[in-house]
Amino acid sequence: MSEQFDLVVIGAGPAGEKAAAQAAYFGRRVAIVEREPTPGGAAVRNAGVPTKTLRETALYVTGFQQRDVYGVGLQLDPGAAIAHLRSRAAHVVETMTTAAADNIARHGIELICGSGRLGSGRSVLVDSSDGRTRALDAGVILIATGSRPFHPPGIPFDDPDVLDSETIIGVDRPLRSLVVVGGGPVGCEYASIYAAVGTEVTLVDNAPRLIPFMDGEISDLVAANFRKMGLSVLLGAGKAAVERDADGLKLTLANGEVIRPEKILFAAGRSGNTEALGLAEAGVETDERGRVLVDECFRTTAAGIYAAGDVIGPPALASVSMEQGRVAACHAFGIPFKQSVDQLAPFGVYSIPEVAMVGLTEEAASARGIDYEVGRAWFARNTRGIISGATDGMIKLVFRRENRELLGVHIFGASAAEMIHLGQAVLHFGGTIDYFIDTTFNVPTESEAFKYAAYDGLQRLAGAANGNR
Repeated sequence: MSEQFDLVVIGAGPAGEKAAAQAAYFGRRVAIVEREPTPGGAAVRNAGVPTKTLRETALYVTGFQQRDVYGVGLQLDPGAAIAHLRSRAAHVVETMTTAAADNIARHGIELICGSGRLGSGRSVLVDSSDGRTRALDAGVILIATGSRPFHPPGIPFDDPDVLDSETIIGVDRPLRSLVVVGGGPVGCEYASIYAAVGTEVTLVDNAPRLIPFMDGEISDLVAANFRKMGLSVLLGAGKAAVERDADGLKLTLANGEVIRPEKILFAAGRSGNTEALGLAEAGVETDERGRVLVDECFRTTAAGIYAAGDVIGPPALASVSMEQGRVAACHAFGIPFKQSVDQLAPFGVYSIPEVAMVGLTEEAASARGIDYEVGRAWFARNTRGIISGATDGMIKLVFRRENRELLGVHIFGASAAEMIHLGQAVLHFGGTIDYFIDTTFNVPTESEAFKYAAYDGLQRLAGAANGNR
């Protein structure tokens, strides 16, 4: 016999957990089906949380950011450093997994362990490890099965030294050398983390610059800083070929250059986890990477079935996935709470240093035909940055020339992912760069750089008015 639920969610990652909690909070009977033993999804298990933990641990155990300030760094045995990284990551993952499970239980949501698939009508069939199948009838179904690393064809991922963004978590010994293929957020994060712990890192990408969706000037700063850290950054390198011969692992670039690293990490994007869900039979359409197609309310092409999170594609951020899940639940049940996802969501890349942005880049403003100007403030001139040694990078403001309306904020620096929210707030209320000039900031703080970026913008406007643009 089928069990009755108002909402059945397939997947207990950020989108699934928050959608379920939203519906349960407003009195719906909810079940989550999760094939892994614990909730949290890839964001907790082997992507966002462990990666960011590895980053913080690497900075702490090596004293990386303070080496130039105090002239010393921790000289840990490489094996001990890796052990610290793995131990700390495991602890944080366990803590966040417990937090997700507690949130599910607190809302009275039934967490069902098994592989879920769409059944006839509006039902979910759950195959458990003991061979039994459990049928759940639902008023609404939400697909939130997340994503996994995309494996480009022709790359031998069965080789133990060819890694993706999940299997690299399992590295348990120091690496002499690492090639990272892919200059997006994940590639930049892992390249800088391993460089910080002393690995010889080469970062390879086919694109002409790193993190292509970021502002071009910021991307160039990231590449320059990576090279200063000792990374080899090869851009516009073409398609890389990988094989193993008698001499070991071999990566060949389009120009014929050969690199022989100890391991290779491919960070080539992600694909939706939609196999074996029975989507086609249920009338749920997907794209060429298996990502579910949805409308602005996160409805799929099948009535009563919604989808949210990485499974629907970019931006594939845990923060946005959570909001998508909440909005989907509100639309599905007519809950007058959250009706849309923030159109000004910030992006953060947790490299060393961090990169963050919100709003329009210079390139986007130019493409829209906007008459814009920019203002910059360098952390090398910021008192707090000088005190802490975090002098790499800058804040860049993009604003409309005619009325100084803020259009975009771009930060490259130690606290970029935290600081970006101030710029996001000003964008949300349609503010101008005058907000930063009129506001009093604590001194010394990194946030004070917003003020000097705004002053720089005003000076550039004055210079243009005097014919000095």
